[in-house]
Amino acid sequence: MPQNRRFLLQRRPDGTPVPEDFALVTVDTPSLEEGQFLIRNHYASLDPAMRGWMDAEGNYMPPIPLGDPVRASTIGVVEESRAEGFAPGQWVMGLNALEDYSIGVAGGFTQPIDLSLVPNVTNYLSIFGAVGMTAYFGFLEVCEPKAGETVLVTGAAGAVGSLVGQLAKIHGCRAVGIAGGPAKCARLTEKYGFDAAIDYRGKDEAALTAAIAEACPDGVDVIFENVGGIILDAGLMNLNLHSRVGLCGLISEYNTEPRGIRNLWQLIVKRAHIRGLLVADYVPRFAEGAQAMGVWAAQGQLTIDEHIDEGLEHAFDSFMRLFAGTNDGKMILKIA
Repeated sequence: MPQNRRFLLQRRPDGTPVPEDFALVTVDTPSLEEGQFLIRNHYASLDPAMRGWMDAEGNYMPPIPLGDPVRASTIGVVEESRAEGFAPGQWVMGLNALEDYSIGVAGGFTQPIDLSLVPNVTNYLSIFGAVGMTAYFGFLEVCEPKAGETVLVTGAAGAVGSLVGQLAKIHGCRAVGIAGGPAKCARLTEKYGFDAAIDYRGKDEAALTAAIAEACPDGVDVIFENVGGIILDAGLMNLNLHSRVGLCGLISEYNTEPRGIRNLWQLIVKRAHIRGLLVADYVPRFAEGAQAMGVWAAQGQLTIDEHIDEGLEHAFDSFMRLFAGTNDGKMILKIA
């Protein structure tokens, strides 16, 4: 069996992760047992949710054990197999880890994928993977948009947020995005078709509240929330009656003590509701979502950017792009 590089979680991050929290080691890959297959990981998805898996408490998934490789969704090729239904040379996708080789188990999370259905294999980690399905089901089913409504998307230049804004336009809504910096704001309007973009940098809660009011003169009917903190509180101050907030993420609070929502009372004033969303609830319906997203993409109505860094040795720097905002699109690490 080949040597295997593994990006391990050595200690639990205290606030913002630092390189010393991790270690890149090389070990022997164990021999396969009956029902197992060996995956050569080619690409891994880097997602903000991984930060939560590093904490001792865990969240919707158990915490990563110390000394284990960092959990991640990967795409790879079966190198060797003792499992029915998985043949050498077959491309697969599953929840594995940041490592050269992972061992899959028949009946587990890893499943075969068909490269003929997508322009690029990495699309299975973006528009046709959890990212695209989060946008599709999170926006259409949790937020329940109606034509003519105003949709505010935070983290709008990110992989999920950029798709949500485009879905809003497809469904006849007005899309307003919040992002960091002039370049990302320009990308929202020029590339993704948002009607307006707000740069959050250099603005306190009062300034953000005013900027949202200016960009959304008729108020906000839907917030697709990825950031939290003062950005969410500013959005809440602009809600219309019977508006909806889809809570997808709180990336501004992943490396700090939770701030909490200060303007929650606006949900009472506006008779609005807030609902958390998790893409795992929709796994049985992924084919439905992928088919719809595929049609819109083929028609030129959806654009997805993928930011691909290369090398397992750069896993830490690539992961930290998510919190610095230096990635341009879905963050993917090329391993093979």
